[in-house]
Amino acid sequence: FDVSAMLYALAVEQQWRVGLLVDEAHNMIERARKMYTAELDQVRFRLARRAAPKELKGGFDRVHRLWNALHAEQQDDYQVYHAIDSKFLFALQQACSDISDAIAAHPDGLHEDAQNFYFDALHFTRLAESFGEHSLFDIHLQPASADRRSSVLCVRNVVPAPFLQPRLAAAHTATLFSATLNPWHFHADTLGLPEDTVAIDVASPFDAQQLDVHIARHISTRYQHRDRSLRPIADLMAQQYSERPGNYLAFFSSFDYLQKAWQSFNELHPDIPTWQQARGMDENERSAFLQRFVPSGCGIGFAVLGGAFAEGIDLPGDRLIGAFVATLGLPQINPVNEQMRQRMESAFGAGYDYTYLYPGLQKVVQAAGRVIRTQQDRGVIHLIDDRYAGDKVLSLLPNWWAVNR
Repeated sequence: FDVSAMLYALAVEQQWRVGLLVDEAHNMIERARKMYTAELDQVRFRLARRAAPKELKGGFDRVHRLWNALHAEQQDDYQVYHAIDSKFLFALQQACSDISDAIAAHPDGLHEDAQNFYFDALHFTRLAESFGEHSLFDIHLQPASADRRSSVLCVRNVVPAPFLQPRLAAAHTATLFSATLNPWHFHADTLGLPEDTVAIDVASPFDAQQLDVHIARHISTRYQHRDRSLRPIADLMAQQYSERPGNYLAFFSSFDYLQKAWQSFNELHPDIPTWQQARGMDENERSAFLQRFVPSGCGIGFAVLGGAFAEGIDLPGDRLIGAFVATLGLPQINPVNEQMRQRMESAFGAGYDYTYLYPGLQKVVQAAGRVIRTQQDRGVIHLIDDRYAGDKVLSLLPNWWAVNR
């Protein structure tokens, strides 16, 4: 599915009858968006320009002048533009052509900074050629240095369907599967699945007797209520722990929220063992975090929803007996996501759901899915926010859950 995927090119050229099996297909939307998004950082460009050999200076200088003109009159730090300036794009393409000639003449003669810019620019120009309603062109202004202003240019994919459709069509058959493909139409629309696609909801091997699901309706985790939520969340977690000591995971929407919740919990309940996910953990640190979940162990691990410990980890039996999810997982409201919401609204008539609600609850269900891993497991989940009690949100949770409202 990648822009330069050799397997796709070979399948077309050799007329292979390809069968695709796409596991964890709920991740495909974000993965595809990244594949069809390209950024150019002006700071990296300046390093490349400085390192460029003499014969490339003219092309780099033209790109430099036209790049500065792009954001010369921009007042806001972030702005979306309806089109990519054709003069800038032509100068960028010409610079890429010049660099390509230089590499051919002197394969080892190009500085690493110039080489990195070359590959970034190739990707950018390639996506710029297919720019349309499926993507945004935006400019982020960076904090000004002592003598100059910098920006980041981005061709940002919002709906990957137009890129994925021909690749799916080139396959003889494709099967996408995941535990979190609800609602189906969200994935069909954004991934561009064929009209004759069949959706099957396979019954879970687990049953409601294995999992107690509770909604903390008295707590709001909305951004403006975060500080107020810390004590009631801590008390809820401590109460559950006292009723059934064991290993638990507590998920929060950000590292900032996690840190505040962890500090509050330790101050109020210092007798309960805790450990927390940190930013930028390496493989050894992640392994050490998971090793705390020993059979018959006791304690609460604090983690970020959507992070390394919210998906793809397996802690069967009493290595994990419960989870607290203190968020709906909704993406942050910021200028980029708001532009995506508007584009989704225009394309599908459900901008908020497609941008915030569906992706957020997918992360919740994935995190909660860490609790029950086998048919012998028994556990508990606390969904912490009053919004979980709404009919629309409840309809997006797994149908085998028996939710205690």
